[in-house]
Amino acid sequence: MRLKDKVVIVTGGTSGIGAAISRAVVSEGGKVLITGIVEAEGKALVAELGSAAALSIADLVDPASPKKIVADCLAAFGRIDSLVNCAAIFDQSNIETLTYENFQKMMQVNLTAPLFLIQACFPELKKNKGAVLNIGSVNAHAGEANLLAYSTSKGAMVTMTRNLANANGVNGVRINQINPGWILTDREKKMKVEQGMPDGWWKTLPKSDVPFGTMSTPEQLAAGCIYWISDESIPFTATVLDLEQFTFIGRNPEKN
Repeated sequence: MRLKDKVVIVTGGTSGIGAAISRAVVSEGGKVLITGIVEAEGKALVAELGSAAALSIADLVDPASPKKIVADCLAAFGRIDSLVNCAAIFDQSNIETLTYENFQKMMQVNLTAPLFLIQACFPELKKNKGAVLNIGSVNAHAGEANLLAYSTSKGAMVTMTRNLANANGVNGVRINQINPGWILTDREKKMKVEQGMPDGWWKTLPKSDVPFGTMSTPEQLAAGCIYWISDESIPFTATVLDLEQFTFIGRNPEKN
């Protein structure tokens, strides 16, 4: 039980990667406050996980959401040991199609809200020598041409993570970031079909795309996250780690 008696906030925890992390927290003996905007999904997951889980419905577009989430966690469990900033919005854009409004919303949800949620949690994290894990993206390195705003938000998250980590190691608070690569979430399945790929497209991908023959799953990624919010990772901080099936920088995929 690597998270026994730990209380973890997981934003975007009602589905996809966030839901997988929430389940992993409970399986490791922790308690989880699941945040999201789809109440039905959240209630179903809390019912599945039982008394070790609670729900906070909060829209990160709202500047008041960080304080609400922290208050809900303290009301449910009385403490905060870790924060996983997993919630994010995703939108395709390039220099020609990008709008001011879409860019501002992307930065609000993907960067500003995580920063101010860390701020809201900070007294508890400092008191409990806690940990923050930011969920970024390999697109932080440069990103695809049609992911301008999304990639920019994730690149900025890298700098935020390292800045806060370097400043707050003296407070005993660890802040790290995982950059997932291509993960087979339900949203990804649906989006690729909407873009014209056939149903079941993920079953026939070439090894140049997925060297191990199958796409990485939210559950596999969640397993990799547990280390960084557990005491096992003390004293490591300011780490930005890519979790992908190939070396993203200088990639040389096998063509078999």
